Amino acid sequence: MNIQQELSGSKSPFPLGKGWDGASSFGSGVQAIILAGGLGTRLRSAVPDLPKCMAPVAGQPFLYYVINYLRMQGIEKIIFSLGYMHEVILDWLQKEFPTLNYDYVIEEEPLGTGGAIQFALQKADTENVFIANGDTLFKFDAEAQLKQHLQTNVECTLALKPMQNFDRYGVVELNDNNIITSFKEKQHYDEGFINAGLYLVNKASFLKKDFTQKFSFEKDYLEKYVSDGLFSGIVTDSYFIDIGIPEDYNRAQTEFARQELDLNIIDKDWTLFLDRDGVINHDNPGGYITTPDEFQFTEDVPALFTKLNQKFKRIIVVTNQRGVGRGIIRHDDLIAMNEKMLEGVKNAGGDIEKIYFCTDIQDNAFYRKPNPGMAFQALKDFPDTDLSKSIIVGNSLSDMRFGRYAGMYTVFIASTNKSIRLPHADIDLIFDSLKSFSDALK
Repeated sequence: MNIQQELSGSKSPFPLGKGWDGASSFGSGVQAIILAGGLGTRLRSAVPDLPKCMAPVAGQPFLYYVINYLRMQGIEKIIFSLGYMHEVILDWLQKEFPTLNYDYVIEEEPLGTGGAIQFALQKADTENVFIANGDTLFKFDAEAQLKQHLQTNVECTLALKPMQNFDRYGVVELNDNNIITSFKEKQHYDEGFINAGLYLVNKASFLKKDFTQKFSFEKDYLEKYVSDGLFSGIVTDSYFIDIGIPEDYNRAQTEFARQELDLNIIDKDWTLFLDRDGVINHDNPGGYITTPDEFQFTEDVPALFTKLNQKFKRIIVVTNQRGVGRGIIRHDDLIAMNEKMLEGVKNAGGDIEKIYFCTDIQDNAFYRKPNPGMAFQALKDFPDTDLSKSIIVGNSLSDMRFGRYAGMYTVFIASTNKSIRLPHADIDLIFDSLKSFSDALK
């Protein structure tokens, strides 16, 4: 298709090339709060000295998976509501998510779920705000939830999960218009909808309520005001886990375990993401490729695309181009370089489905790698993409983090950094070049 698309923090991506169908209308507004101040009393036997959300699951704190899922729903900024051992979480965020756009509040004493949300909302600056729990993961559809929230014109929309034969949760009842009519107490149910702990709240309406500093979101808000018709529910039968009890915490270790990358199993269900400079063309260490004349393919790269296209469903290029934002590269020259790349690949019999590039200069810009915005946009443009069956090939640790955050496999090209070795937390495989990676594919 040979389509290019620029993505930036301006939230106004514009088309470059025939057939561009517009950027996502979502992913540019709604923020989220993660409640991460829990003591984790029920998990003490398994995790004695950590906040509940920091309980290790398959090599990462559980909070890692919650953050990444929210971002891959297009949520660009996260506010953390912290309390117990907050310094552990803040230190980890600085190390693991140095480019994450986030803020936080710290409870000096427990405020209850409602008080924590009320406190954290002071930091949010969007009309509607998602609320998630740091010890629960529900694979909700943020865009669908926002759409229903706005259509029903309610104060709060709850994500609901259908379940069978359970007694650990209460049941949420809906009318034909998806308005919540009641919350039933915990007992055994043959079937029903449970509150998945994922909310979308209208900030202004919520804060107008005359709440005390400490209160329960469930008892003092949801159950108290349910008869007023203020809440809607959206039912999604997708993955749900609450690690609050040892049984489910232990189950998560298996379900979140990462399989090793086996190049022999790659087929046409897989997508290949490629960085540009240092992978497709020669890089300029310490500088930029600034003109079309400076853009030179590495190791007969165009010819490789014939094989790569046969192996993968599609090939997508994702490239940071901060030099444009800094005024070092002319925008027209960047377009000309990309057109040169597309033409060279096409003339050799290959194809690049789409090029995404980000010219933002801020490290915490959502679409700038290692942040996963370009992967999010690729999912919007190509909904049949399975990121668990995707590989990012790049020559920087930023590319590798981008892949990890988005749930891809990562292949490092040691074109400009020969010192990196396996094992590495962010890298699955290492090759000397794109050609050597291609040669390794059966």
